[in-house]
Amino acid sequence: MNKLEIKSAWTLAFQNCKETAIMSENTKNSLEKILPQLKCHFTWNLFKGESVPSDLEDRVCNQIKCLNTEFKATMYNLLAYIKHLDGQNEAALECLQQAEDFIQREHAGQTEIRSLVTWGNYAWVYYHMGRFSEAQIYVDKVKQSCKKFSNPYSLESPELDCEEGWTRLKCGRNERAKMCFEKALEEKPGNPEFASGLAIAMYCLDNNPQKQWSVDAFKEAVDLNPDNQYVKVLLALKLQTMNKEAEGEQLVEEALEKAPCQTDVLRSAAKFYRKKGDLDKAIELFLKALESIPNNAYLCHQIGCCYKAKARQIQNAGESEARANREKIEELQQCALDYLNKARERGLNPLNPDSNLPELLEAEECYQISFSKELPHAERQQLLQGHCHSLERGRESADTTTVQQHLQGLSISKTSTEKGEMKQQAQNTAENPLPQNVPNSWYRQGLIHKQNGDLQQATKCYEKELGRLLRDVPSGIGSLLLSASELEEGSEETSQGAGKSNP
Repeated sequence: MNKLEIKSAWTLAFQNCKETAIMSENTKNSLEKILPQLKCHFTWNLFKGESVPSDLEDRVCNQIKCLNTEFKATMYNLLAYIKHLDGQNEAALECLQQAEDFIQREHAGQTEIRSLVTWGNYAWVYYHMGRFSEAQIYVDKVKQSCKKFSNPYSLESPELDCEEGWTRLKCGRNERAKMCFEKALEEKPGNPEFASGLAIAMYCLDNNPQKQWSVDAFKEAVDLNPDNQYVKVLLALKLQTMNKEAEGEQLVEEALEKAPCQTDVLRSAAKFYRKKGDLDKAIELFLKALESIPNNAYLCHQIGCCYKAKARQIQNAGESEARANREKIEELQQCALDYLNKARERGLNPLNPDSNLPELLEAEECYQISFSKELPHAERQQLLQGHCHSLERGRESADTTTVQQHLQGLSISKTSTEKGEMKQQAQNTAENPLPQNVPNSWYRQGLIHKQNGDLQQATKCYEKELGRLLRDVPSGIGSLLLSASELEEGSEETSQGAGKSNP
């Protein structure tokens, strides 16, 4: 090859590279306009600030193992999105391939419509990987399926609504999930899958008095889908609240027989037996569920509460009974504390605004065991430190801005002079406590006591402050942390400030 031919070859290669770069840039610009139109996990806004619950991946993987094959594609799609958020795009692509395989096997007559979410996820993952041409392939697949509708990149379909509903349900977006299933049922009334989804979403919303649902909705879901064991257990829990425990227990036993390893069935069945008072059975089922998802803070918390309740049963049996079983009581209390600490280590915050306050408040009661004078001093100090930490986190959840303002003046790197001032302030506080109607007075006193090393006094102050903050919560949580006189004073303060506008 002579010099002229070499020069021509280089020129052609350069032009091809330039054209490829232009095409790639054009494809990227086009994708950025199209991708937000696709109905998939990337456009559903599933997590606040893309913050994924720490145990969600474990729960999704467990569902993939236990659920019927026709539901596995939904879970693989969600797992793909979780993997992407964790920076594992290659693993995300493998999950999407699994989802596609299940759809082709289990939904042969609806392959295209059932694959739209998966194809949308494919397009987004490839886009984030910078593989724009491959992303465009999946965008074209979506367009090909939707071209007969006015919008070329999305369509209204009960199957898509159902997919979104299950995904949102798994991510805790229960109100939106309920709307998705209701919309799907409008198009296809009596569909077993849609009816089950709606019933579960309604159950998850049942703690709100304004959103109570009829037991008929669950009975219909069970009739339409008798193989869904989770729905049966949720119906049993509802029957239990209606004083129909025997009828409910039959459903629980049937569900456990047919799905002995399904985590959501085990967890809800354990909840049923705990409410019934059969704590040994409840602990057995909670522990079995924990084997599948060992990082689940909620399960650890529930086990701790069951051990605490067992200890209380013996104590309430009479003084002689309690004295004879002192070692057993201490053993149960220690088990309660161990599991409660595991729950805290795994991220459980009993006073998080998204938590079920009446149920998770029992964590607070479990910590009270640690204040027993019979425990060694070092152990009590360690447990008190953990309790202070939990209460501070709860206080931050309730009023983050105010806490941050006060923490600005309480850096952990205090000078000796500042520490001396804090100590003096703590002494002054003990002698002349701040008026209770001063905003955040209990919290500030708690910080002072903690800085001074008096963790028990700090804990008491934090509890008072949390009681003040949560005084008007419908669950009544504040009444467990404040005395009657403090509640009355708080009510007067509230009524006086009723005319003020909130920021």
